[in-house]
Order: sequence, then C-alpha cells, then structure tokens
Amino acid sequence: MLGNVFTDLWDGLVSRTEGPLRFRFLLQPGMAIFLAVRCGLRDYREGKPPYFWAIFTDPAERRELLHDGWKSIGKVFILAVALDCIYQIIVLRWIHPFEAIVVALLLAIIPYLLVRGPVNRIAAFRKEHGRPSAVGQSKGPSPVGKAGIL
Repeated sequence: MLGNVFTDLWDGLVSRTEGPLRFRFLLQPGMAIFLAVRCGLRDYREGKPPYFWAIFTDPAERRELLHDGWKSIGKVFILAVALDCIYQIIVLRWIHPFEAIVVALLLAIIPYLLVRGPVNRIAAFRKEHGRPSAVGQSKGPSPVGKAGIL
C-alpha cells in the first residue's frame, strides 16, 4: 500500500510537467533562487554562517534562522501550493493537499535551501582571494568620470 502511495505521487508529479500551468516549474524555482541569492549575500555581509549548515549545527539560533528563512520564502511556498491546487482543480477535478505541499517543497523550499548557503560561501571565497564579490566590492578605477558622468 505504501508503495502505491509513492508510485501515485511520483506519477502525479511527473504529469504536472505537462499541460496547464507548467510554467511554474521554471518560475517558482527561479523566484526561490533569486531570493536565496539575495539572502545569501545578506548573510555574507552580516558575517553569518551558511544558512542550511547553520540550521543543523547551531541549535541556539535554529528558531531564528527558520523564522528568517520562512519570512523570505514563505510567499513563494504559498504561491506554489495555490498554483498546484489550481492545477489539480483544472486537471484532476479534486484537490490532494499532500501532493500540493510536496510540489511546493520541491519547487520553492528545496532550491532555496540548496542555493542560499553556497552563495554565502562563494561571496566569502571571492573576498578572501581578492576577487570582486557580487556585493559591490570591486577593485580598480570607477567608470564614472570627474564630472560624474560616463
């Protein structure tokens, strides 16, 4: 019986990549990645450890980290659940809440968790090795002339 649940879930997930609302398979991970990059760079500037790693290794800060992460990605997660429910109504004529949550986890939460920490690490690595980082710390002359124009 448990095998049937996972098989049905997998078949349902694969079938969602076709048909109505398939754009969300690009849009939602893209939004999650954008937010993760923004938060990862903020973590770097504030001297915080990589996000996903800190959740597991810093129990004193875990609650605050989870709250901060939810504040950043919560709207994208809710949108992912809502769009999957709309898809289910259109295609299946029924709503399967567990499937909607799994899809939202796959499209929003997982990309966010996988990207936020490495962005922090990459920014720190670039800073340590004298390369300009993505946070606006560049070396060399400014392209702006003496009069303040290019």
